Parts: sequence; C-alpha cells; structure tokens
Amino acid sequence: MKKFITNIVVISSLALTAQQFNAQKVVVNREVETQSDGKMLLGHQLKEQFLKAPYADWYVKEHDEYALDQKAIDQLKKDKINSYNLIVFMGTWCEDSHRDFPRLMKILEELKYPDNKLTIIAVNRKKESPTGDEGRYNIQKVPTIIVEKYGKEIGRIIEMPTTGYIERDLVDILKKDDQSVIKEIFNK
Repeated sequence: MKKFITNIVVISSLALTAQQFNAQKVVVNREVETQSDGKMLLGHQLKEQFLKAPYADWYVKEHDEYALDQKAIDQLKKDKINSYNLIVFMGTWCEDSHRDFPRLMKILEELKYPDNKLTIIAVNRKKESPTGDEGRYNIQKVPTIIVEKYGKEIGRIIEMPTTGYIERDLVDILKKDDQSVIKEIFNK
C-alpha cells in the first residue's frame, strides 16, 4: 500500500510538472506580415533576431553609431546592474524603438549583461503581444525599459530617456533603488 501511494504521488508530481511546463511555453522570435507595416516582430524575441532583414537595416546602423557614455557605463558596473532583470517592450514599427533599442543593446553588450536576465517583448501598434505581458506591466508607450529586482519593479524608462542617454537614466534608477534600500534599513 505504501508503494502504491508513493507511485501515485510521483505520477501526480510528474503530471503537474508537465502541465506547468506546457503552460509556460512561449513562442520566441514570432514574425508576422501586415499590410500596413510589412514584416513585424511580435512577442518574446532574442536579440539575434534584430540582425536579420528587414530589422538589421535600422538596428545595425543605430547600434554601431551610438557613442556610449563611459562614465555612466562604469557606474552601472559599480552598481551591479547585472544583478537586475530588464524587461524591454518595443515595436519594430516604432521610430523611438529603432533609435533606443539598438542603443540599449550596445550598452548591455558593453556591460556583458547576461542574456538570461533580459526579456525582449515586441508589440504591435496597439501595444499588444501574444502573451498579454503588456497588460501586466501597464505598457502605454514604446520603447519601455523596466528594471526589476527580485520580481519588484525598481523603475522604468518610457519612450525616451529623460537625460537623453539610456545609460544615465539606468544609473538614476539604480541610485533610487540604493536610496530605498538605505531607507528600509534605517526605518527598521
């Protein structure tokens, strides 16, 4: 009887794990064709997808021409940005995304930012993705770069960096996080 119950528990666990795996399966690098915008990426993307036509036309040019603010890059390294998660909502049809997304990727390359901490979600003109993540994050404009730590949003850059440089805005977001951690320690 004990062996029978053990087998039922194991089978139930395996079935539950399989069910969770299927529920979390996400299509990556989805591309759609529209009459108004031609080819467009939609949903979760890998950064390599932007090196393919027609996206490479705008991606490579902006990426290669962007001059990094090295002082801000050094500060991001010091502030351990690689310990944060980044969620990026962008549109392959959007001029602001054409400008800032390649710049962000160049910044992350310079920081040797881990790919597994970066989520890229492409949306349509209605700011919708197949997984509905835009609703969870209340996305109104693109690009939107969200900085998270331990699943909690620390800050975001919406449409354009307020300082004119993504890396400087990221420094400001991490400073605010440091200040909130200090407040938390002293308020206990």
